[in-house]
Amino acid sequence: MAFDAGMLAACVHEIARDAVGGRIDRINQPTRDEVVLILRTQNGARRLLINAGPNNPRLGFTAAQADNPDKPPMFCIVLRKQIAGARIVAVRQFGFERACEIELDARDELGFDTKRFLIAEVMGKYSNLILTDEKKKVISSLKLVDFTTSSKRQVLPSMTYEMPPAQDKLDPMTASAEDFDREFDKFPPERAAEKFITSTFLGICAATAREIVFTATRHTDTPIKYCDREILRQRFFDVFERIKRGEFEPTLIVSDGAPVEYSFFPLSQYGEDACRSYATAGEVLDAYFGERDREQRVRQRASDLMRLLTNAESRIQRKLEAQRGELADCERGEEYKSAGDLITANIYMLSRGDREVELTDYSRELEDGQFEKVKITLDERLSPAANAQKYYKKYAKTKKAKIELAKQIAIGERELEYIWSVFDAMTHAESAADLAEIRDELYRSGYASKMKNYVKQKSQKPDVARFLTTDGMTVLCGKNNIQNEYITFRLADREDWWFHAKGTQGSHVLLVTDGREPTDRDFTEAAEIAAAFSRVRDGDNVAVDYTKAKNIKRPADGKPGLVIYHTNWTCYVTPDKEKINSMRKK
Repeated sequence: MAFDAGMLAACVHEIARDAVGGRIDRINQPTRDEVVLILRTQNGARRLLINAGPNNPRLGFTAAQADNPDKPPMFCIVLRKQIAGARIVAVRQFGFERACEIELDARDELGFDTKRFLIAEVMGKYSNLILTDEKKKVISSLKLVDFTTSSKRQVLPSMTYEMPPAQDKLDPMTASAEDFDREFDKFPPERAAEKFITSTFLGICAATAREIVFTATRHTDTPIKYCDREILRQRFFDVFERIKRGEFEPTLIVSDGAPVEYSFFPLSQYGEDACRSYATAGEVLDAYFGERDREQRVRQRASDLMRLLTNAESRIQRKLEAQRGELADCERGEEYKSAGDLITANIYMLSRGDREVELTDYSRELEDGQFEKVKITLDERLSPAANAQKYYKKYAKTKKAKIELAKQIAIGERELEYIWSVFDAMTHAESAADLAEIRDELYRSGYASKMKNYVKQKSQKPDVARFLTTDGMTVLCGKNNIQNEYITFRLADREDWWFHAKGTQGSHVLLVTDGREPTDRDFTEAAEIAAAFSRVRDGDNVAVDYTKAKNIKRPADGKPGLVIYHTNWTCYVTPDKEKINSMRKK
């Protein structure tokens, strides 16, 4: 789903309604492409997020919190200098383009009143955030655009701001019925009506166009030649009359518990069960982009960890493959012993200089009563007795190698399991503190030499995930191995219940009893949390082991997060992501 001009209109409507008259209290830039303005308004503090990245560009209020870098980027410093404390005067969308401006009353370096404009262009990979003065001269921008980047429009300090080049499309907010009919008649009749709308009119995404066609024809892929022009025109203008009146119904489309689309008005094409209405556009955007934003921030901040873990996994896999190949060769040990025995038994027939001999193995009788002939390769430089000893030595070597290789393969497999557990922890990381704990864990596990310029951090209290069951019991969940150990060996009481997905990587989960007896629902919900925070979180009937915390032991010389237990029960649950999120304590 693209953030189209209709969704921008809904967000601008909300910002104009709630933020005009408010002041910019703080300015943060959590990531390279994202700026958050903390506003002080009549209705309290609000967070205005402007994302100008290529993947999830948008603008709107947000309730999500994000960690900020220790050192703010240069663009953030400029914004703080220019518009910190500024009052929002107006918020305007440019026609039906995916661009808008926030007009600000600010003060210059000498303390005199001045105007500033913050312009957000939400245009996919061309998105940008630009700060200009009262004459619309560019002061700074999130992305500088010079002649090497674009020959059509440049965005550089001291240049006068210009809108992006206009598209050869009609503005649906000002188009007339005659305009619609003229373009309808010109459009190829065999092509889809959805394509007619998106290619003819500005700022309309595919989902909006499909909804217009669906309400007119009850199908989303109807060709133009099967459309009633008057009905299609009426449904088209109904949508834009709704925008002109400011009548927005922010909607999220959910499939299998995951958000797949969002819009500024209901999308009946997906059915009533899939549509979820929200009070504001900001809430819809948080619901749709929340998980995506978290994963993107983790990827950006943990690229070095992902590279380290990927290289370690590849190295261990290659080593295990070679060791398993050597172990397979060791299975030939009995062949070497048999060859030595045959040479010794027939030594009177052999002489130095023989390269290959064929000897009868009387221990292997064939079906016809004959005995099997075995060809044996000899070293012509050695005597027959020395050749026999050579085969016996190879046999003895394979016996020792089998034992040692089995040990090394077991060590490698445990190391690989540990690497996979850290990979799983990376999917649960929610903040810079979680990533710092993973770095510390890898440092403790001997990977410090592979992390450039790593400095051991001062230990801090891990921030574990906390949940509240329907019946009011607290559940603790570790998001990495450091937190897992903290929960299991520091926070757990002997009578608390411990959960973990069976036979796979996952989080340690603790059902805190506080002297009470958990209900069956408490057990089920704790098991569902353990399944959701595991490598098989998307599976059905996930097996989860559970036992008293007193039964959990730490093995000698084990990696962080590794435990052993022998007394346990197993249950099977299917985790519901939305239900688990609703139980999460903020």
